[in-house]
Amino acid sequence: MNDREANSNMKNATENAAVRSPDRIGDYLIKFMDEYLFDQLTDDYLERIGMKDILSGVPVPFKKTELGNLTGINLARSMAAVIGCNSEFEHAQAYKKFIEMAFNGEFVKPLLGEGVKLAEKGELERACLIFRAAINIDPENSEALYCYARACRDCYEAGEGSEYIGRFKAEALEAFEKLTMSAPDFDMGHYYLGYAYLNLGLYIKAKLSFETFMNLTDDEHIKKAIEKIPEGSPVSPESIKEERRALREDVAEWLNKLDEPVKIETAYNQVLAGRYEQGIEMLEPYVNDDAYNKWWPLYLYLGISYEAISSDEKAEWAYKKVLELSPSNTDAMEGLVRIGHSVGNDELVSKYEEKIKIVKRNREEERAAKNKNYN
Repeated sequence: MNDREANSNMKNATENAAVRSPDRIGDYLIKFMDEYLFDQLTDDYLERIGMKDILSGVPVPFKKTELGNLTGINLARSMAAVIGCNSEFEHAQAYKKFIEMAFNGEFVKPLLGEGVKLAEKGELERACLIFRAAINIDPENSEALYCYARACRDCYEAGEGSEYIGRFKAEALEAFEKLTMSAPDFDMGHYYLGYAYLNLGLYIKAKLSFETFMNLTDDEHIKKAIEKIPEGSPVSPESIKEERRALREDVAEWLNKLDEPVKIETAYNQVLAGRYEQGIEMLEPYVNDDAYNKWWPLYLYLGISYEAISSDEKAEWAYKKVLELSPSNTDAMEGLVRIGHSVGNDELVSKYEEKIKIVKRNREEERAAKNKNYN
């Protein structure tokens, strides 16, 4: 195979990995499908249980450890697990109809209980697939969405590898965002969404989410929450007050810390809007601030702004500062290539063009290797 063919194959493998499935975390859950065997139930049996119209000719999953114990609940749990492993499974609709008819819409609650137990035992990926199945069965269930978002968050906090962490982080963020849109009064959704934005450096959104949480957990809201506690519940009014008090103290501390990061992000937005001089004026003071002068985006946005106003020497300095803090940052390298062309520095151009090729090749090889492992 020549180099051109090898590069072409690598490119195809990389593209396949990127577009193969819109399911961000399915690659990490599909392995649990190996725990199930598939076979068809006889028409006589389906006739007896009133499911012939739904499951005739449809292969159904049997957990290998439960082959001698065929019950409706075990069958439904296996179907739910398969839906959780593969949200695009071809027989998912038939499985959901079976679960709905057999349990009259009351299957999600015990499913959530199973997921919570798995999460408590540290089986986080299994918990994810169970909660994901619950959402698939009942898309309007805010508790299921909350549990799913929390499980994804736990996975990326306990996980390893940038791609694994990135996929679960993106999934958790999207789930928390959906939760706060579908259930805007769900205070804990805003609490964890604030942290999700914080981890991504989206400080303005984090501040807004934390402020919403504070509004939803003031004395009046806590009083209403306590009034809704069902009689005989193990949850006491004092436990609710104490938990929310502790969380509010935590959030209040973060809100105090977010003033400067919010100003920096506002400056980034000035740069993105083409207001480069305003961005420079807001960002330059932080270069001498030890609390923030190790943030590589600070220098990237300064570099973009300096370049835009033709301050090439300062732009070169800023882009090189980015690379000191983020050595594989191709945005900074591309900026240095542009500066090199602008000032006629061929050595600068060739140096960073070559570095860009190396970084991109390494990324493609890494993605191709991961795609091969998934397949």
